[in-house]
Order: sequence, then C-alpha cells, then structure tokens
Amino acid sequence: MMEPIVKYNAKSVSPHAILKHAEELYAGGFFCCEAVMSAIRTDFQVDVPEAVIAMSSGMSVGAGRSGCMCGALNGGILALGMFFGRTTQDGPKDPKVNALMALTHELHDWFKDANAKHINCCRALTKGFDMAGGEHKKQCIAFTGLCAGKVAEILCRELGVENTDSEPIQGLKEPFLPPKA
Repeated sequence: MMEPIVKYNAKSVSPHAILKHAEELYAGGFFCCEAVMSAIRTDFQVDVPEAVIAMSSGMSVGAGRSGCMCGALNGGILALGMFFGRTTQDGPKDPKVNALMALTHELHDWFKDANAKHINCCRALTKGFDMAGGEHKKQCIAFTGLCAGKVAEILCRELGVENTDSEPIQGLKEPFLPPKA
C-alpha cells in the first residue's frame, strides 16, 4: 500500500458507482477532467478544497482545447497525483514519484485499450465528430466514466479501501464512431 499525502474518509467505495457519478457530472456541465476530479474527491471523501476541481479545468478537452491527451485521462492522472504526488524536490530517483509514475503508466495503458480506439490523443479520439454540435459528448461521457472508475480501482488497491464491486471496470467492446454524413 502507498502512503497518501491527503486525508480521505472513505472506507469502501464502488468504482462502478464512481464511474456513473463522473458520467453524471460531465453530462451535468463539467468537462471531462473536472468530472473525474470531482467524483474522486467526493466519493473518496478527500479532505481537500473544491479548488482541486478548478485546478483541473484547464486540462479538459485535451489541455485547453488543444486536442492533446484526453482530458478524462488527464483528470485521472491529476487524481492519482492528489493522493500520491510529492511536494519535495527529491530528484528523479525518489521512490515516491516513481511509484506514482508507475500508477500513471498503468492508467495510461489501460485507458488506451479500454477506449477501443487504442489511442489517448483527444484530437484523434474525437476525429470526425462535430465538436461544436456536441456529437462527441456520448463518447466523452463514457471515457470520463471509464477513467474515474479505473482510478477508483487503483486507489482502492493502493489505499486498502474496500472495493465493493464484484466485477472490475471493463473497457468498451466497440469504439464510438462519428455519425455518417
């Protein structure tokens, strides 16, 4: 188990419920990254200000609408860092930062397979969708849920929090495709 840098009060959680919570937050008006951070903060009862949600706002839509790495994945990485990041300049051999990097790598690789497109670039994930028209929203809601659910599984394992689900978070069986013109 890893030692968190924040206090949390959750003794047990359902990653599947967190997946749904993040999807609802996205559908309700948060961006992907904000929804992941908010669901993890709330459902793990993390003793940090709501400002951590605001901190994640710019990472949405592939980092400020640049279309780079998926904002939901960015949110998952930020959530892991909220628990296991470092605040000291201990260099690249610091076991704490390397343990966090391994968790980040695990999430990155899992999401790449789980989204059924085998990429993590927002621009590529949303290619062919009319972003202004909202065609991407169903896909991005699903990606947000996937990342939040997987982060919850990782946190349960690393913190020793009871995972109340009998089944792990599963990736998509088929990729979302843009509507045919």
